[in-house]
Amino acid sequence: MTTPRIHLGTDHAGMELSAHLIQHLTASGYQVVDHGPKSYDAEDDYPVFCIHAAQAVMQDTEAGVFALGIVLGGSGNGEQIAANKVKGIRAALVWNQETAKLAREHNDANVVAVGGRQHSVQEATELIETFLREPFSEAERHVRRIAKIAAFEQSGEISD
Repeated sequence: MTTPRIHLGTDHAGMELSAHLIQHLTASGYQVVDHGPKSYDAEDDYPVFCIHAAQAVMQDTEAGVFALGIVLGGSGNGEQIAANKVKGIRAALVWNQETAKLAREHNDANVVAVGGRQHSVQEATELIETFLREPFSEAERHVRRIAKIAAFEQSGEISD
């Protein structure tokens, strides 16, 4: 499997984890693009950073570059919601190894959301590594389901 380019966005609650991941993933051979924030601000607005990271994933994808995203926050919930507003993004909130694996294997998620206040740095790193390593299964039922989501995203209508 090709090593993806990684786009990372966070809020103040995920900055410590983000700094660790940038260093760890770069040392592991990933090209990591940091979409901020650059400095701690307890009043920052995470949607900006997470949406920028998600948009970059889609821009790379459209340019034929394999890219995945990581969005971090206190819980990961808002960050996942923000990333999922970008057309073509399938962001998954993961909280254990199985959800991290299935997000890629079954849903071909292209962004992973993790709550920095929900896991130790080591646990969060393991979840993200699982997500990054897991390929999409390409199983027909999963391809079909993802296509239905994409069609709804385009038309606003769902088909049976």
